[in-house]
Amino acid sequence: MSTPQINGQRLLDSLQALGQIGALPGGGVNRLALTEADGQGRDWTVARMRELGLRVEVDAIGNIFGTLSGTQDLPPVMVGSHIDTVRTGGLYDGNYGVLAGLELVATLIDAGIQTRRPLTVAVFTNEEGARFQPDMMGSLVYVGGLPLADALATCDAEGVSVQSELQHIGYLGCVPVGAPQVDSYVELHIEQGPVLEQMDLQIGVVEGVQGISWTEFTVEGQSNHAGTTPMGMRHDAALVAAQVAVFARALSQRMGGRQLATVGALRLSPNLVNVIAQKAVFTVDLRNTDASALAQAERDLLAYANSVAQAEGVSIRTRTLARFDPVAFDPAVVDLVEQQAQALGCSYQRLPSGAGHDAQMLARVCPTAMFFVPSVGGLSHNVREHTEPADLQRGAQLLLQVVLALANRPS
Repeated sequence: MSTPQINGQRLLDSLQALGQIGALPGGGVNRLALTEADGQGRDWTVARMRELGLRVEVDAIGNIFGTLSGTQDLPPVMVGSHIDTVRTGGLYDGNYGVLAGLELVATLIDAGIQTRRPLTVAVFTNEEGARFQPDMMGSLVYVGGLPLADALATCDAEGVSVQSELQHIGYLGCVPVGAPQVDSYVELHIEQGPVLEQMDLQIGVVEGVQGISWTEFTVEGQSNHAGTTPMGMRHDAALVAAQVAVFARALSQRMGGRQLATVGALRLSPNLVNVIAQKAVFTVDLRNTDASALAQAERDLLAYANSVAQAEGVSIRTRTLARFDPVAFDPAVVDLVEQQAQALGCSYQRLPSGAGHDAQMLARVCPTAMFFVPSVGGLSHNVREHTEPADLQRGAQLLLQVVLALANRPS
């Protein structure tokens, strides 16, 4: 039996339709986790699942699962991703993996094909971590890596809790979380980087996800007059924040390899042009594919931050926002993705993922892999995020072929 072909136009139309929910003027999408827009996006996605006749379940952290029965009552092959975005997101980050999953289900239904194992399309809660930390929260709770009570009690910057927002948008589900029975998980995603485009490749076969360390630093100094306080008598919180930011960049350059460092958020108080900053709150994002190197970067950064704080006569404290070790995906499933890419005639390369994904959480409980399609200009988390239609369709077709192989294998 020949493999059916996905309906490319239907996939593109669905991406555009979901992209209208939370649409920004001039392009892009803002569907922060558990906002009204996220709730509307969930409603749209659930409606599409029900149109396809899927059994829809929502668990206690708000993860959504749409399942198509198999010929045998076995653990399902799962695909999916997320539909929450950053404040200035695009049409494809996360959404593509979910909608490609729904498209492959629709294609199988159209062709009258029922797989041996059930198929589940998952929408995980708060993958981005832009509003609530940690990121990948829904999938982390799902696999038992974060207590449900702790996740529900997590608050955003305004003090609003995950639990209250799930209740507000109608997605505080009743299905229990933890220890799921999943046969395997495959996540399709845009690359969110420039490698595939620069190398003129169609598919990135992802071997694993680099480790991630998010730390929030709070520096407490003394506010004073910018014009009357001698430089040697200052306790400047902004100076310490700036020194740590520069050190983080220098640290990544010194370590080389795959070490990354980013200061992504910075708030000064009182934040006035003629007043020395009394307080600085900032974040440092460290990433590396090597667990020991990542740990060394964390130690070096903390030691430096403490030393410059002491020299400036200010106090400094830290709070871990997220911490995940590097993850290697299942070799057999990675090989399968590669084999199916070859069978489809795709140009490809194996590579690591620089961004965190729900797949790294699912890897704790089942054989897991993921693969990328190119991002134009390497842009993501940007309203100009774009992937060419031919690449979107090719990725969905490859996902279908991988899923069929997994779902129909004899053992």
